[in-house]
Amino acid sequence: MAFWEKIKEAFDLQAVLEAAGGILVTVILALIAQLIFSKLLDRLENRLIKKNEVEGEPPSESAKRIGTLIKLIKRGVYIAVWVVALVIVLGELNVEIGPILAGAGILGLAVGFGAQNLVRDVISGFFIILENQIRVGDVAIINGTGGLVEQINFRTTVLRDLSGVVHVFPNGTINTLANMTNEWSAHVFNIGVAYKENTDRVTEVIKQVCAEMREDPEFGPAMIGEEEIFGVDSFGDSAVMIKGRIKTKPILQWKTGREFNRRIKLAFDEKDIEIPFPHVSLYAGEATKPFDLQVLQKTKENASD
Repeated sequence: MAFWEKIKEAFDLQAVLEAAGGILVTVILALIAQLIFSKLLDRLENRLIKKNEVEGEPPSESAKRIGTLIKLIKRGVYIAVWVVALVIVLGELNVEIGPILAGAGILGLAVGFGAQNLVRDVISGFFIILENQIRVGDVAIINGTGGLVEQINFRTTVLRDLSGVVHVFPNGTINTLANMTNEWSAHVFNIGVAYKENTDRVTEVIKQVCAEMREDPEFGPAMIGEEEIFGVDSFGDSAVMIKGRIKTKPILQWKTGREFNRRIKLAFDEKDIEIPFPHVSLYAGEATKPFDLQVLQKTKENASD
């Protein structure tokens, strides 16, 4: 009993219990506030998606863009909630908050001078999201590296390439950015045929292949409108190049393009249209005649000499 009496004398047990109760209530309120904000932001996300669908924006596009924005807003709100909770907890522990805030301001100023790159990354990330340059789920090329956008944070953007390699780019270091799946995509084709082929006939075969693909239940929904055949684009060493484009829904251009190539090969084989391989033709004109070659047979007499 003497031990507990000494503890009671050293500590104000009632004050400790009150402080613990206040801290517990603060944590519970912070969790409740986080849950409420999460629910409100989820409802806001659904409303914005429905609104954009009414305005004609594709559901997949609006979902990616709004989902990225809501994710960043949630993260900022959560940080604010727990910072407020921490200040309240320090107050419950009778810790002077004023000097801490003043010191934090001075420290923040000092860190700001030393963390200019961090501030630059955060500001760049904010404008990337605000201007809707890329979204999670897009396929983009950043600083010459292509891949699927997996994360867009305040400080970094994360890509995963076709080999599964993850590339992390600080937002402030992004010098070039190309979005390959913004609103719509396209498969651009350059088909080479032999010089002996009738290019108008080849164009009709390409149109027929595209028409069959539009009627296909798997590939038709991925295609947007009719194909665009630009015509004869160039004359190669061994082929006439016909250029065109098939517009598709975002990120479906590669799947559609592979099926298009497969069907083109089968259609050209069926129509006996030649897809030439590189070759070189040698021509010997009459301006320079070849040298006369004579083979002299060696006789035994000459051999003995």
